[in-house]
Order: sequence, then C-alpha cells, then structure tokens
Amino acid sequence: MSANVDKNEQIPPKPIFDNLEHLANPFNEKQFLIPNQDAGVGFSVDYEFGWKFIYSYNGSSSTFNAYRREIERLLQWSWIIRRCSIVELKRQDIEEFIRFCQKPPLAWIGLKNVSRFVNRNDERIINPEWRPFVVSTTKVDYKHGHEANRKKYTLSQSGLRAMFSVLSSFFNFMIQEEVTESNPVVLIRQKSKFLQKRSTKTPVRRISNLQWEFVLETAQILANSNERHERTLFIMNCLYGMYLRISELVADERSTPVMGDFRKDMDGNWWLHVVGKGNKSRIVTVSDDMLAALKRYRQALDLTPLPFPDETTPLVPKNLGNGPVTSTRQIRAIVQQCFDLSFERMRAEGLDNEAAELEAATVHWLRHTGISEDVKVRPREHVRDDAGHASMHTTDRYIDSDLRERHSSGKNKKIG
Repeated sequence: MSANVDKNEQIPPKPIFDNLEHLANPFNEKQFLIPNQDAGVGFSVDYEFGWKFIYSYNGSSSTFNAYRREIERLLQWSWIIRRCSIVELKRQDIEEFIRFCQKPPLAWIGLKNVSRFVNRNDERIINPEWRPFVVSTTKVDYKHGHEANRKKYTLSQSGLRAMFSVLSSFFNFMIQEEVTESNPVVLIRQKSKFLQKRSTKTPVRRISNLQWEFVLETAQILANSNERHERTLFIMNCLYGMYLRISELVADERSTPVMGDFRKDMDGNWWLHVVGKGNKSRIVTVSDDMLAALKRYRQALDLTPLPFPDETTPLVPKNLGNGPVTSTRQIRAIVQQCFDLSFERMRAEGLDNEAAELEAATVHWLRHTGISEDVKVRPREHVRDDAGHASMHTTDRYIDSDLRERHSSGKNKKIG
C-alpha cells in the first residue's frame, strides 16, 4: 500500500449528503458541484447520481439513512482511497472496498452516532466528530460502564447483506441511467465470498413469558401509581399485543398515528390501520384484550371509551405540550424504564438468570415475543399480515423460535 493511501486512511473523511430536510431535490438541479471535499477529490457524476439515487428513497427517513450510509461510504472510499470514479470500479475493486469496510482505519471509526452536519449561525457546517463507521457496545456493557473500542469494530453479516443489496441496486440504477454498463456487485453475490451460509435458522431474540409477565406487571404498577404512566402501559400493550414497531407509534414524514386509526368494520370487529416499514399500509387485528387496554388508556385521557371515526387525537401524545410524540428515542426510554424496573424486581425475587437475560433485551424484542407467541396458536398467514411481513418466509422464522422451549422438550430424551 502506498504512503499516499496510508496518509489518506489517517484523515477522517468529510460527510457528503445532509439529512433529508436539508437536502434539495437533485432532479431540479442543473449543476453538481461537490461540497465539503478537498481540492481534487470527488467526481461530479458520482455525486450527481449518488444524490439522485438516495433521494429516490425520501418516503422513509430510515430507508433514506440506510441507503445514504452505504452510498456515502462507497463514494468516500472511491474518491479518497482508490482515487477514481465509481464508474471505473470493477469486481475486484468492490471486493477491496468490502474488505476495507470489514476493517476500516481507526480514523474512520466513531464511538457514537452523531449528526453529519450541525447548525451554526443559521448555516449548516460539518460536524468534526462524525465518522462513516461507528463501533457499538451492547446495552449491558454500556450500562456497566464499558466504553466502545475502535479496535473492536466488526461489520456484521446483516450489515454485509445490506451493503450488497444497496450497492447492487445503485449500480442497476446507474445502468438504467446509462452512466455505466455493468454491475460489479452481482458476480460477488453469486460467489458468496463474504456472506456466510446459514445452516440453521438464526434464533429470534425475544423475552420469555415470565419476563413479559414481570414487564407488564411493572407497567401496570406504574400506571396505578401515576396516571401519566397510563401511556406507558398502553405503549407496552401495543408493542406486544399488536407487535408494532416503535416507528409505527410516532409521527414522522410517513404518517401521524391518531386514535381514528382504530376502526370498526361492518361485522363489529376492530382493526388498527398502520403505515409501516417501506411506507406500506396494513391493518392489524385488535384483540378483545387490546380493545380493553385502549378503553383504559382513553379513560385516563378523559376521552370516550372508544374512538369515533376520523378522530384526530394523537395515539401517543406528548406528556408536556400538545401534539404527538415524534421521537422513537422517547418510546425507547419509556420501554427501557419498564425493563430496568422489571430487572430489579426479578433480582429482588432471586430470579438472577432471568433478570440477566432481560437486561440485554431491546424494544424490538417485544414485537418478536408477540409474534412468537401468536404463531403458536394462530394461522401463519394471519400473523404474517398483522405483522406486515413481506413473505411467509419471514413469519416462519418465528416458528419454534423459543430455544428455551425447544430444549425443554428434548431434555429428557432417552437413548438407552
């Protein structure tokens, strides 16, 4: 490796694309002058079509952010390390890029997620703390004071799969736009040089039934002692009982969840209308228990027992001020408080092993748990549709997903 490349690896790259709300529509632009990059670095064609590609996913901020991350890394590597346009990249270059992402230079790795740009004097400027890669630490390690270490950065298999998917789509987009004639990613995917083949299903991360009982009871205790925690109890019931994603509870550019999204059909059955992942709408079955939970929550808000058609009351209102909750971080904090209190209660009752497992749990585990329980007793296609899975293959991951139960059923097998 040349001294020039070594030097480039020691300098953190600068961000290229800002957040959606600060990003103009590239299809209305006539010139593509690359901002923030050093003299002689960057190529306008790469910048133009990278911008157009990620902007095409402006219907969902999470999808946009994921695509921006992958495209920005490719541009930075190609411009700064490879010193060429992405149009010139061949299969072996993409392989080199992937190896680079698996073990990026320490200067390219951050210890926390930060904004690419910040506001200063009404101007968007580069955040010097931003890095294209971020090393994460587990929730348990963070809680116990263990800091992230740049030298321990790893690119997960799911991260690799996402990279292959986005880059392949990007090069196909470039082919359609007649910018390039080939997709250098396709041949790598066929050979599966970097992706591990799964011989067994990846276990679904979930909490046990006992842990859920403690978590639900904790939420009920909070609600009974302080009416503002009725919102907490309702959120927990939504995440487990209807296996909602936390993004489906907050207001964003896709939708604003309101009470009127609970609707009764001609047969008297209640459904929740949701706009979910990929900006796809679906309806979710509202069970009798969930309907009772909704009534309790609305009573605490001084509303009628059940919503009326087109009611615009926010589904999850702010505690202070008016309007809906707009941050998934706030929902995570609410759930985490329930987890932490349940952890302490379990330890107080001598359930140290169960408590330790709960300590590692995240919000999304509640969705996994609800699906895992329902798939045992409901038709798979019903669970698939309520969960918003794109295919039955995804739902099938939840069948026999509880390793604890699987091991218990085979523990007493006789071999003699």
